[in-house]
Amino acid sequence: MSDVQRHYDDLLAAHYSWMSGLTFADKVEEQRRLLERLGFPTAARGRALDLGSGPGYQAMALCDLGYESVIAIDTSQALLDELRSARERRPIEPVLGDLRDVSDLVGQGGADAIVCMGDTLTHLETQADVSRLLHAAYDILRPGGRLALTFRDYSVELTGTDRFIPLRSDDRRIMLCALLYEPGHVVVNDLVHLRTDNGWQLHKSSYRKLRLMPSMVADEMRQLGFSVDVDEPINRTHAIVACKG
Repeated sequence: MSDVQRHYDDLLAAHYSWMSGLTFADKVEEQRRLLERLGFPTAARGRALDLGSGPGYQAMALCDLGYESVIAIDTSQALLDELRSARERRPIEPVLGDLRDVSDLVGQGGADAIVCMGDTLTHLETQADVSRLLHAAYDILRPGGRLALTFRDYSVELTGTDRFIPLRSDDRRIMLCALLYEPGHVVVNDLVHLRTDNGWQLHKSSYRKLRLMPSMVADEMRQLGFSVDVDEPINRTHAIVACKG
């Protein structure tokens, strides 16, 4: 089991949807609007892939844009189960698997769109894994297909108390994270306080994320043959959207 999968299984999956602060439907609509803003057509057709789908916000948004089928890949069974319960009649196929193995699931030219959003890309262990995924995405996309990435820019180190980031709180739950920077990674320490009949209980876990520099990711995509249409900060993440020529 990878460090990321253990973290989600032990802690994060149970709080993932709550962290957004929105209803499930509102989160899906938010992502649909974001995909429109990123240049995805509102009368889309064909197959789309959602890499690191979580509970399916982007997968459902892709369906609502008009994609005829979506494969949603994630390593968390709990989050995929949540997707199954919420997808209704949307043509989404949840797949438990490692997004680095996407080429084994979809052959060359087998997709019209690929998204890898949230902060999924930084969950990969090495820069070589990122390169491998970008190569796979280029091969899988049909000409004219779009690839959308969003990820947090950890290239600039936070120091002092700026390393402590509140995520969300209500009268039953408080969540924050503390960041510890390493040369190529950042260690994310998630802390969740839960209110019980016996008082507040602390649950904690940590995992590593890659420190990716957006400019390097965009440059590598161009070298592969992508045309980069979007390369800018959006909603506390950095967004890169490219089209295969």
